[in-house]
Amino acid sequence: MIFLNKYYSLYIHIPWCLKKCPYCDFFSKNFIKKNKKLQFQYINSLLLDLDQTLSFLKKKIYIKSIFFGGGTPSLICTKYISFLLKEIKKRVYILELAEITIEINPTSISEKKIIDYINIGINRFSIGIQSFNNKNLKILGRLHSSEIAINAINILKKNNVRNFNLDIIYGIPGQSLNESYQDLCKIISFKPNHISWYQLTIEKNTIFYKKKPRNLLSNDFLWKIFLQGKKFFSKNKYFQYEISSFVKNNKYQCIHNLNYWYFGNYLGIGCSAHSKITLSNNKIIRITKNNNIKQYMNRNFISSIRRLSHKDIIFEFFLNRFRLYKKIYKQEFFYFTGIKIIKIIPLINKSIKSGYLKEDNNFWYITNKGYLYLNDLLEIFI
Repeated sequence: MIFLNKYYSLYIHIPWCLKKCPYCDFFSKNFIKKNKKLQFQYINSLLLDLDQTLSFLKKKIYIKSIFFGGGTPSLICTKYISFLLKEIKKRVYILELAEITIEINPTSISEKKIIDYINIGINRFSIGIQSFNNKNLKILGRLHSSEIAINAINILKKNNVRNFNLDIIYGIPGQSLNESYQDLCKIISFKPNHISWYQLTIEKNTIFYKKKPRNLLSNDFLWKIFLQGKKFFSKNKYFQYEISSFVKNNKYQCIHNLNYWYFGNYLGIGCSAHSKITLSNNKIIRITKNNNIKQYMNRNFISSIRRLSHKDIIFEFFLNRFRLYKKIYKQEFFYFTGIKIIKIIPLINKSIKSGYLKEDNNFWYITNKGYLYLNDLLEIFI
């Protein structure tokens, strides 16, 4: 097995949205369409932020994936995205086949914009559909309708985009089993090569957390929706490679997210972004960026720098790695953490005794019980 930890991923946070969704806990601010000067100032700040972050590495690095997230990156002028990519290429080596993803909102894309993105090197698109049911879209606070969502997908297909992801949510307040099923039927009718199927969760710092929506679904009913969805994806030959991720073909697995789940290194630039960097002495640090836009654009980029303890590293490795539906090569653990396996043998043995893991000479395997009680399995590693 070949490990590629020497390659980094780069996450770029664009902090503006037309409207804050009530379930979203990512950092975002209201978008001011006419303020292009502010957009360009932010783009330049991203480059200065990158320069400062790269100074921790003291060498030019190789990037295997770039992800424009937010917020709503598709609100930003394409010429600014183009300028940013050109400047990034002056600072790092971007692999020839690097995956470059941009999140797009159905209300903020056009055929011209998609063509522009393709021409500047973006080769993967992720559309926040969430539902094809207009009633449920309204509950989620989305600005688009089912018709607008369908139009956005058709723009990608018309321009022969094959590598695109569609986000869909289940567990929407008041959602019926049939409504969830109809969303899945509709989404596969477009034959996407990647689907992200998430359960709605009520996170802190969200509107839904402050003001609970009516008709929240019970855990038993959520389980019914989940089992229905798993069976549906399997029947339609979508392979589940991660808790929320399904593909028609393995080559369309998301390289950027796989790097997180394998506990790889990544740089994050932009308000509230995070970096995970393994230093030359095998110490791992996390860098958190400022979530105050005004301070950020005054070059106060870093909010905190924290060196991870061995306990932190062990938990974070398994928190991410257990998300994947793939056996764990034992050498992965030492390779990505720098910690000898002997340190975690008591935790592994407890997991095996509880029926959550199995092992042989080279691999650990999560059992069906382990996936079913994943939170209990993770508690062993806290």
